[in-house]
Amino acid sequence: MNYLTVPGASCIPEGPNYVPPANFSKGRRASVSAEPLSMEDDITNDRVIHPKTDEQRKRLQVAVKEILIFKSLDQEQREYVLDAMFEKAVPAGEKVIELGDNGDFFYVVDSGKLDCYIKINGEEKKVLTYDNTGAFGELALMYNTPRAATIIATEECVLWALDRTTFRQLVLLTTMKKRELYEEFLNAIPLLQELESYERMNLADALVTTQYKAGETIIKQGDEADSFFIIEKGTCEVKIKDTFSSQHTNEEVKLTELERGQYFGELALIYKKPRAASVIASTDVSCAVLDIGAFERLLGPCVEIMQRNVSNYESKLTELFGEQLSIDDLRR
Repeated sequence: MNYLTVPGASCIPEGPNYVPPANFSKGRRASVSAEPLSMEDDITNDRVIHPKTDEQRKRLQVAVKEILIFKSLDQEQREYVLDAMFEKAVPAGEKVIELGDNGDFFYVVDSGKLDCYIKINGEEKKVLTYDNTGAFGELALMYNTPRAATIIATEECVLWALDRTTFRQLVLLTTMKKRELYEEFLNAIPLLQELESYERMNLADALVTTQYKAGETIIKQGDEADSFFIIEKGTCEVKIKDTFSSQHTNEEVKLTELERGQYFGELALIYKKPRAASVIASTDVSCAVLDIGAFERLLGPCVEIMQRNVSNYESKLTELFGEQLSIDDLRR
């Protein structure tokens, strides 16, 4: 499910087991204009920890697994955030956030359904339903602006809440740093010149850096495709099984080599077919990896350019085996 990013409103957690964080104030903050963000904002030495049972911890890990902004965090930061989140039961009919209020918390849906309403031509209209998944409330925390939506539980729900300071300190600032690190790298890739600057920022948020050792197989010919790769550092070899030469050895032969800024894995995602080749790390390699859902959502403007690479690959096959071959021949 794709989620809509919506700002939200202040909501005081309830229940006998809730202990408010040290930075939490029950009073409303006055509405202010969007505050500037800097890397030093909200940095504190206080660590907020809400104890959880093993069962709660497992549910929380599942709930945040596909939330985009959490993918920027390393393992230590992720554990810090999970420690700071607390469970909130919401009865059917309750407004979790309300249009125009100030924001104190970011929410992740564990279970239940909630409807999202925004004001269109002076009337509040439903634009989205969260159905046992999703997250909301981040923009009001990021920019200290009033909530721009109302979100109402349509059935009994369980949410996970994260206070504003922890959100800004760990989630937001980590995302900003990641964007800065990726900005120059992504701007230099010709393929991505088709994207607007904000689309490249969204792409930076979705990328996950993955390390591979020299000799490690990154993708394997014949496997199902689930990711797209951009090389950040190191070199890779593209190899195919030799089923076309007179020897028919079925051993892998080198088709081409890839280096920093080049990409692979796109054709199997575009055509929804198994991998046509293997890619092996020639050196220690760092790749920016995009899963199939984010690929389809974020790289639509680049698909036509990627499709042109088919002829390049097929010309290399012809050079290698001396006969006209297609990418589909490699999947047989």
